[in-house]
Amino acid sequence: MTDHYFDALEQKLDLLIKRLDQLEEQNRQLRSRNDKLEEERAHLVQSNETTRAQVEAMITRLKTLERSK
Repeated sequence: MTDHYFDALEQKLDLLIKRLDQLEEQNRQLRSRNDKLEEERAHLVQSNETTRAQVEAMITRLKTLERSK
């Protein structure tokens, strides 16, 4: 095999290693973003449940007031 063959192979390996590094970084960023979005979702679900409970309590009080008239 010639030096040209090994040079070409080395260039391909360098490109593959560079691409691997890029994909690993992209994967790390996507995982981080996903973790943040899951946290945000959990917070929004909790907030929604709290709001729902407050609205249900208000409806109950209104019904009670309406019946007492």
